[in-house]
Amino acid sequence: MLSKQSNYKLFDFAFFPQYDKAIDYLAHSLADKEDWDFSDSIDKNNSILKNYLEFTYRKLLQEKKVCYTNDNKFACFNTGLVTANLEDIFGFFEEYKSPKPNFKTPFCFKGFLKKSDHSILKYFSSSIPDIADFFDKPELLIFNPKYELIPDLDHIIGDNLQRFPAHLQNADMAELRRQLHGAIEETRKKARSNYKIAVPQYYGNQIQLLLPLHLTSGSPNPDLALVIHRLNDNTYTARTCLTLKMAYNNARLIVKPQSNWLKP
Repeated sequence: MLSKQSNYKLFDFAFFPQYDKAIDYLAHSLADKEDWDFSDSIDKNNSILKNYLEFTYRKLLQEKKVCYTNDNKFACFNTGLVTANLEDIFGFFEEYKSPKPNFKTPFCFKGFLKKSDHSILKYFSSSIPDIADFFDKPELLIFNPKYELIPDLDHIIGDNLQRFPAHLQNADMAELRRQLHGAIEETRKKARSNYKIAVPQYYGNQIQLLLPLHLTSGSPNPDLALVIHRLNDNTYTARTCLTLKMAYNNARLIVKPQSNWLKP
């Protein structure tokens, strides 16, 4: 999850004259309706959508799916989003003809456009950009209840203590370890009876699964998301956990999570 625009590779590619306005138009006027801010956000600035576009662009760049006209005067990529009528939405860019001082980006953003838009058809009808591919191994997207789950409790606590609920961050380490072990056992049993609670995420160029961790007694909501990944043909391992916001941002790169526990 990125917090500063200076970290965005998308800005190395193109200059956005009115970035926030363009994102707001995409979120509320063009794309199918979706929550692009977290429910507790004070400033509503479509932070989930901004994170989604940045990492989608990185994946498309890796897959060589950012398309250019033969003269390199126009560029385009598939955002992976659709309109309410399920029409693909693209980012459309033109050669940056009058760059400002200190701007070395080759393109200038022109707009988010539907597939049927005149500019898309005029310049890219013979090579419509494809969406990012997260599904080359579909079996990784579904929790396999036959696999053993082996967590590294010491690593999860030692590297992620600041992500734990505040009332547990100063707890006795032995007690915290027992609570974490119990929470992992509980979510493992739930996943074995209902594989749908495992939500796929994309991080570090690989597919992982997220499971809810309930550490606060009496709370119906999970405190953290346990990250598990397949170690071999019969074993999952877990070495880290995420805040729910971090987990949602990673999961949304693949598809809008259809889960009753991971929500914006």
